[in-house]
Amino acid sequence: MSDDLIHDPKGGMPRLLEIMRRLRDPETGCPWDIEQDFASIAPYTIEEAYEVADAIERAAWDELKGELGDLLLQSVYHTQMAEEAGMFSFDDVANAISDKMVARHPHVFGDESRDKSAEQQVQEWEKIKAAERAGKQETGVLDGVAKGLPALTRAIKLQNRAARVGFDWPSTDQVLDKIVEEAHEVRDADTPEDRFEEFGDLLFVVTNLARHMDIDPEAALRAANAKFTRRFERIEAALAKDGRTPKDSTLDEMDALWDAAKAAEKT
Repeated sequence: MSDDLIHDPKGGMPRLLEIMRRLRDPETGCPWDIEQDFASIAPYTIEEAYEVADAIERAAWDELKGELGDLLLQSVYHTQMAEEAGMFSFDDVANAISDKMVARHPHVFGDESRDKSAEQQVQEWEKIKAAERAGKQETGVLDGVAKGLPALTRAIKLQNRAARVGFDWPSTDQVLDKIVEEAHEVRDADTPEDRFEEFGDLLFVVTNLARHMDIDPEAALRAANAKFTRRFERIEAALAKDGRTPKDSTLDEMDALWDAAKAAEKT
């Protein structure tokens, strides 16, 4: 078996497909790769998607090519396993998404007018996707919302679906009132099971507030994580000047350093 394609730096997509085929070869492939299945690879797929998003959020354009490659590898990995099982090939995957893009853009690839706003186009897409769901016999309002999505993202999608049929609070004030109610229920919960359930309800309503305010809750939480990391690192840096770590400090001192870090960011 020739390795010419494997080592061709300009081999492109055929090279990647061949590399994955060789990695999965039951006789000569990598033992780890051979043992994997769809379920074991799925968490890596999710992780790689987040790493792409992280590179974009940080404007780390020098890293983006590599992260997109890692994500592409996940599609190739799943497709190779599907091909081994006689389910579909990489060409089938590419053709399926191409067919979908053509069908969802009749104003570009068909005879419909392009004279639409972005908001109008979103509405058109929703009609097309509703027809696609009907073709799959997904008749329920919430059918087709993937269960494997990150919880906050899935909550938004579920809420959006329900809102389309009128099941929604008309104003943010009512959502805020509901948040207060759910917070009280978390406080009053007596058992671990009740606290778990009530905390989930609180998160769900907070996510609904984000939707009403046109905020991406995943992005907002990532930003909050980044801010917390940045400010806590300032605390560590300030303590390090005295040869100390947070373990050598008190909560009051760290609170004061946190306030200083917060003030420094606003100057």
